[in-house]
Amino acid sequence: MMQEKRLTPDQALQKARHYCGYQERCHQEVKAKLFSFGLNRQEVDQVLSTLIEEDYLNEERFAIQYAGGKFRMKAWGRSRIKRELQQRQVSDYCIKKAMKEIPDADYFAALEKLARTRWESLKEEDKAARLRKTQEHLLYKGYEWNLIKETLSGLGPVD
Repeated sequence: MMQEKRLTPDQALQKARHYCGYQERCHQEVKAKLFSFGLNRQEVDQVLSTLIEEDYLNEERFAIQYAGGKFRMKAWGRSRIKRELQQRQVSDYCIKKAMKEIPDADYFAALEKLARTRWESLKEEDKAARLRKTQEHLLYKGYEWNLIKETLSGLGPVD
């Protein structure tokens, strides 16, 4: 949706402060929003640096919050979270930092719970189909193949 009238850089800055204050945002999202206000490249860069200086925009904080939220709320694995952050053009440094914020114990517990739930939901299937569908589900969620194999053998479904 394009704005009818072009905003001045000051007006755009005010709107961007509100936009960033509402929830953590990545640079890419804010940049797109600023362009939608009719700002040119130079104005966008200026507003972005002001937002960063004022700490409305912090890529590291965004990455950590995003990773933690997707892990806790959607039980996403590290691979999926990393891929999503890369799509948002978050730096590798911030991605690594965010991954460290997910405790290994919680990560393995979430993977095991997800595996067990999926395995139990497929009672009607034969063993091979159950195994395949559980593996596919865990891969889709973004868990690493070696951890999936280890977890499934620990649950007992793999003979």
